[in-house]
Parts: sequence; C-alpha cells; structure tokens
Amino acid sequence: MIKQAPAAERETENEEVIWKGVYRAGGAAALLAVLVTLSEIAITFLPGGSASPETIGDWFTLFQDNWFLGLRNLGLLNLAFTTLAILVFFALYGAHRRANRPYAALALILFILGGAVFYATNRAFPMLALSRQYAAAASDAQRAMVMAAGQAMLAVGQSHTPGTFLGFFLSEVAGLVMALVMLRSRIFSRVTAYAGVIAFGFLLIFEVCASFVPALAAVAMLFAMVGGLSSIVWYLLTARRLFQLGQRAPQRRLHPSPSGIGAD
Repeated sequence: MIKQAPAAERETENEEVIWKGVYRAGGAAALLAVLVTLSEIAITFLPGGSASPETIGDWFTLFQDNWFLGLRNLGLLNLAFTTLAILVFFALYGAHRRANRPYAALALILFILGGAVFYATNRAFPMLALSRQYAAAASDAQRAMVMAAGQAMLAVGQSHTPGTFLGFFLSEVAGLVMALVMLRSRIFSRVTAYAGVIAFGFLLIFEVCASFVPALAAVAMLFAMVGGLSSIVWYLLTARRLFQLGQRAPQRRLHPSPSGIGAD
C-alpha cells in the first residue's frame, strides 16, 4: 500500500509550491525594476532628457515636441517601477510570513498604500490631454483656461514636490521596514538588508529635502545618488535570493518499505 501524508502536511506542501512561484515572479519583477531604473538614468543623458520645464507653457511645449519625454518627466517610468515593486514586496512578505509576519505585512501594506497614493496623484496622462487641448485652443481665453487647469495638475502631480511627497514617503518607509525585517530574520543576507536600509533611508531624506527644503537641492541630489545606487544593489540581491527561495524541490521517489510501498 502507499503511505498517505496527513492532510495538514499536504496543504503545507501545496502552499509552499504556490509561494515558490511567487518568489520566482518577485525575483523577475525585481530585475525588471532595475531595468526600469537604468532606463530612467539612460534617458537622462538623451537630448532633452534632463530638461526641467519651469512654466506650464514649457510643459505643454515639451509634450507637443516629445510626448514620451513629457510623460516620463511626470513619472511614467515610476508608474511601471511601482507596479513591479508591489510584486517584489508581496514576494518578500511571503518569504518572511513565518519569521516576522506582523512587520512584513506592515511593510507590504505601507508600500501598497504608497503606490495607491502615487497612482492617484500622477498627472502624466491628464497633462498630455491638456497639452493637446492647448494646441487646439482657438482663443486666448481658452488657452488661459487650459493653462490654469495644467497648473493645478502640476501642483498635485509634479515629482518630488509636496504634491507627491506622501506616495514616495510611504513607499520609502515601507522599504526601511522591510529592510529591518530582513536584518532581523536572516533569511536574506546582512549585505542585502543593509543595502536596503541605506537605499530607502537616503531616498527618504532626499524626498524630504526636495519637497520641503529647495535650498538644499544640491545636497539632496547627493542623497538621491547614494540612495539610487544602493536601491539597484538591493533589488539585484533581493532578486537573486528570491530565485533561490523559488527553486523547485526535487520530486520525492516511491520505494519499497517493510509495510509495503512508501515515499522518501
């Protein structure tokens, strides 16, 4: 006869198989997030990639000249990055669900909230629509109305300003919490955990300075550089470990036992 594993044990094994798939998906999402980050950096060096429009008219001109750069400068790639990072944080929650469930869940919830706020405040596509309305306006009065609407959009959706602070703040606090969970649980290496602490800590300081202390813009950029590079390292190391956790266990083989046929 064949020995049957207890129902609870079979459920645990099935659950672990499912989580291994989540780990692999999270690892792939982390690598894609790094690719998005590198693409963001590369675009900065393209003609017009580092342009920073100062007036609403300049923004409309940018959208009309290069709609992709207009969308990118208002956070298009950040939308893609945030979507990928949510999957990464979900996989990290799964990896720590037994070692430190409360704080891993807290980090996941904070990151989802931060992402939701960022989605809600992003104004890239509405600004594209307004730029087209501005180009089609037939009178100065119509253009003035569109410009007023665009100015209101920028007050909410321009990156690294008080309008977008809450979304970035929640996401970076979530990253700090998850990095501390990593450090405590030892499922991930200490190097990975410390890279996360540095990355999210420095990015949080940058966000505060950029949003509320414009006089420290030069110093804030230094924090952004260190935080950004550390973030790339953190996502790469996280991806590697998630792929390791997602490796399939070898199939158990049946073999004869004294009482019949059993499983290893």
